[in-house]
Amino acid sequence: MATNLEPVRQAAAIPFRGGQICLVTSRSRKRWVIPKGCLEPGSSLGEIALKEAWEEAGLSGVLQQEPVGSYVYEKAGFTCHVTVFSMQVTSVAEDWPERVLRDRCWLAPGHALARLEEHGLREIIRGLVPMRVG
Repeated sequence: MATNLEPVRQAAAIPFRGGQICLVTSRSRKRWVIPKGCLEPGSSLGEIALKEAWEEAGLSGVLQQEPVGSYVYEKAGFTCHVTVFSMQVTSVAEDWPERVLRDRCWLAPGHALARLEEHGLREIIRGLVPMRVG
């Protein structure tokens, strides 16, 4: 169990398909996020990112081998450190484990950035996708 001094380790996937990014709502449905979850004993960060993409968004795909970045945020008095992977989506399910808890949407990167609140995550996406101006 993490203490307030020890960050909670998480892994996340930025799901891409056809030039768009998939976002999901948080469980409260108040914010748009990417699929992410806590590191579990015996699982790698990449395995967690793939698992969360399936559970939270119904997506399967291929992760880029190396993480594309990481960011830190605060939640319920804890500091969370999120390692982020880019994921090329190969399959989109109509039904998935958290379908009744979350909404899913596909957006152009600029529109996805406008919906995300986490500054560190937005910076990672900006670094991955060249933004068109004009």
